[in-house]
Amino acid sequence: MSGGAEYIAGYKNQGYTGIIVTDHFFNGHCLISRKLPWDDWVNRFFCGYEKAKAEGDRLGLDVFFGWEETFDGCDDYLIYGLGKEWLLAHPEARTWTRLEQYRAVRDAGGCVVQAHPFRQRNYIQKVILSAGCVDAIEAANGGHEDFSFDALACRYAQKLGKPITAGTDIHDAGMIYFGQILGVYTEKKLESIDDYVKIILNNKISGLKMEEGRLDFHGDENVKFPVEIRDEDDKITNKHWTDFV
Repeated sequence: MSGGAEYIAGYKNQGYTGIIVTDHFFNGHCLISRKLPWDDWVNRFFCGYEKAKAEGDRLGLDVFFGWEETFDGCDDYLIYGLGKEWLLAHPEARTWTRLEQYRAVRDAGGCVVQAHPFRQRNYIQKVILSAGCVDAIEAANGGHEDFSFDALACRYAQKLGKPITAGTDIHDAGMIYFGQILGVYTEKKLESIDDYVKIILNNKISGLKMEEGRLDFHGDENVKFPVEIRDEDDKITNKHWTDFV
């Protein structure tokens, strides 16, 4: 696992104009002690981003802030558009439901993207599709060896009529040169994280940086885990996942 500043030169050398740091948040795989007072926890949580931002300023790479929250050890959500002061003022973020998270983030001017919704790994008990409490779907994820997960996510987003994004999901700076680094293309260079939020909410992503054919759907993709589909009230529905792909 690499420190925030270690990623900057690699992304700059690969031609990126900016990155968004989305470290795992309170209920995800975060190593910061949950016993700390909330203000201390938030300040430590921001350290990785702040170090990346300082190095980005030095080398000429834009660095924006977000985070990735996890529910039930299964489904992950990328939050964009909010900052340190907002988090310091909202300690209740630790205990939000998916619906509470979505409403609070949107009310504050941010957006919510479900990350890698069809990921199937041994630490995940079930696939949870939050069909009603997200603004977009991360279809292409650089942490997947099995591209069928991405193809399913893309079809799912298209069925919902949601924008699709791509992310590297990187945890080791060395993977910038030896792994799959993904991203999104935008019509104009982002000046702030608010610009990215507007692009998501207006479905204005120009394209995805990824391998050709990565999102191709062949019809034989399979989900071996139980699947739970939730509506706009975060209630479990009786719908089957195949209805969405």
